[in-house]
Amino acid sequence: MSQTNLIKLVSVGDAQGVGKGHTYYTRKNKKKLAEKKFSFKKFNPIARAHTLYKEKK
Repeated sequence: MSQTNLIKLVSVGDAQGVGKGHTYYTRKNKKKLAEKKFSFKKFNPIARAHTLYKEKK
């Protein structure tokens, strides 16, 4: 993957904080979405549930 388009998504964990810190990497179109921070609900294998992932540097 190209390093210029690569962003890191970090889990905030579930209600008890299980799975906090798990990461996914994905791409982002920086020309169209330069100011917006991504946040997705993705599957967290540590918590074994869908949790919120937020974009970090």
